[in-house]
Amino acid sequence: MNYSPSNMASTGSLQCSQCDKTFTHNRTLKRHMKFHTGELSCQCIECGKTFSCQSSLITHMRIHTGEKPYQCTFCDKAFSAYSSFLGHARTHSSEKPYQCSQCDMAFNQNAYLRRHLKTHMNQSCKCSHCDMTFSHRRSLANHMRAHNRKKESIKCLHCDKNFQRHSSLITHLRTHTGEKPYQCTQCDNTFSNKANLKRHYRSHTGEKPFKCCNCDKAFLHRISLINHFRIHSGEKLEKTYQCNHCEKKFSTNFLLRNHLMTHTGEKPFHCNYCSKAFVHNDKLKRHLRTHIGEKSHQCRHCDKSFSQNIYLKNHLMTHTGEKPYRCSQCHKAFAQRTSLVLHLKRHTGEKPYQCNQCSKAFSQNSRLIIHLRKHTGEKPYQCSKCDKAFSNKQSLVNHHRFHTGEKPYKCNKCDKAFSLNTILKEHLKTHTGDKPYKCNQCDKAFKKNG
Repeated sequence: MNYSPSNMASTGSLQCSQCDKTFTHNRTLKRHMKFHTGELSCQCIECGKTFSCQSSLITHMRIHTGEKPYQCTFCDKAFSAYSSFLGHARTHSSEKPYQCSQCDMAFNQNAYLRRHLKTHMNQSCKCSHCDMTFSHRRSLANHMRAHNRKKESIKCLHCDKNFQRHSSLITHLRTHTGEKPYQCTQCDNTFSNKANLKRHYRSHTGEKPFKCCNCDKAFLHRISLINHFRIHSGEKLEKTYQCNHCEKKFSTNFLLRNHLMTHTGEKPFHCNYCSKAFVHNDKLKRHLRTHIGEKSHQCRHCDKSFSQNIYLKNHLMTHTGEKPYRCSQCHKAFAQRTSLVLHLKRHTGEKPYQCNQCSKAFSQNSRLIIHLRKHTGEKPYQCSKCDKAFSNKQSLVNHHRFHTGEKPYKCNKCDKAFSLNTILKEHLKTHTGDKPYKCNQCDKAFKKNG
């Protein structure tokens, strides 16, 4: 493998002959080449990972020890890697020393500038079969597979799928046989391939090995980090992976695989406390908090606490009154993006989630799931104070208030408070004089329908 100065690009950087990475120093390129040659000398004694230099191993070991020696002097954040600390420090100073020569964008790290520059050079990655262009050779290669699928020679005997590699066919066949030979040593979960088992192990260790060097975020999967990088680089993501069951397209094969589970019904992550199963591990983690009662995110304005930071952020908007998401059709504003997305469906009338037991359709999958429980009679939400059970979580929350006496909905016209928002709305009509329910036989109108 050649990493001599002849690899020097016109930009004055050294390019790897095996991939599209470039380096400013020959010693850095030589160290990188060890990943291609397999010459990895430094091994982690905790997890077995190997590295091409001692400094990388030392930084990696901090994942296991939790050590974060690089403390920010502006805030309370700390980092395990010096490069992450430097990138974070620039968020306080707003320093962006790396300027794009093609446009006005600037970046706080050279890596993001190099990635961004590829968005200007995407004509070099043009598909020879169609007019699509890509900013990375890797994206073009993924796209080309869509054209080459018909030419692939290894075909599954059970379905019409084709594969380039025999190993991929063997893994695929397990979806037909149900074979899951890879057993987790920490729990009862089994997997059809080794890669999924490896990813699952991280749910036990809490390891997030893919760290962003521009901020303090870390990820379970490499592809999640790559997608996150684009926030910093301003690079747009091409959607080259198409579902063969519907018309949806995805930017990564990982996202496509997750989507396919909505068609197959596969839910590989099982709860040990109840019979529920989930497509994603992070959703299982969130669900587990409902069993253990963990609510570590405390509101600084009131005594409420939440199981997830995103719920706390949404709750804080009730104190600040902030509603950053505005409807372009009617100008209504919302505190949460998901609320806006659901609201927009009222304008379009879109109800893509159809009940297979009756003719009803819903704008949200969650509402379809709740509706289906009317057919099955399932009531998974059990009250801990009495023997009542409910088909949805909100009904249980509302019911709990009868036990606790909590009345969170306060009238801003008088000192009355109510356990339900619907009761508050009815009460407000006594102040406004609103009588929306009119008799069709005479002129009388009423505040209530009942």
